[in-house]
Amino acid sequence: MKIPTNIEKMLNEAGEIARFSGRFFQELFKPRFEFNEFLRQCFYIGYMSLLLIGVTAFIMGLVITIQSRPTLVDFGAEAWLPKMTAVSIVREIAPVITALICAGKIGSGIGAELGSMKVTEQIDAMEVSGTNPYKYLVVTRVMATTLMVPLLAIFANAISLYGAYLGANIQGVVSWDLYWAQVFQTLRYSDVIPAVIKTFFFGFAIGIIGCYKGFTSKKGTEGVGQSANSAVVISSFLVFILDLLAVQITDVLGLT
Repeated sequence: MKIPTNIEKMLNEAGEIARFSGRFFQELFKPRFEFNEFLRQCFYIGYMSLLLIGVTAFIMGLVITIQSRPTLVDFGAEAWLPKMTAVSIVREIAPVITALICAGKIGSGIGAELGSMKVTEQIDAMEVSGTNPYKYLVVTRVMATTLMVPLLAIFANAISLYGAYLGANIQGVVSWDLYWAQVFQTLRYSDVIPAVIKTFFFGFAIGIIGCYKGFTSKKGTEGVGQSANSAVVISSFLVFILDLLAVQITDVLGLT
């Protein structure tokens, strides 16, 4: 039985990504670690994304509350609004939306940057000069995305919950103390910790796919564009797959 060409290409690429990821772990523990480049990437990925993540998270919390309130009012469950929005935001919405934004902004940026270096033979020049391009370019970027995406997701949680508080007060009145008391009484460690853990995997997937696409970019500006575009598509798809796996694992472990 012949495997369809598209499926064969997808399986081959999955294998290449797995091999590329394996090399990351081989290089990770080899000296010397490019600490300055790692900090530069953390600044670019983390600090430079704060505004975009913050504005998106605020609107997200606001809209969720405004959209959910009429339904809860119909069922006489308006008092459950802070609890419902808190669980929804912390468990699913903030981590996934943060990861998707990072896939679009960071993943495409890494794919385009490394793709440009590939087609202009800067990566080859680094090898010739004795610099390990994988260590300098890939390890630092993947480590930065793995650490910064969880921090951005925690930041998005806080901003989104504040936006939900303002949304709850647009059509009703909920005091500041009562709102936050209900939020913290509702949230449990089983809501927060699995949500934070899965964002580390989201960050790793975004970083490794962006770097892989950049390193395997084809010649020319069209190839760089394709690398950036496919980095966004594949890393976004992986975010959903990892989220589905995380939900299944937490369900099996009885954490839901």
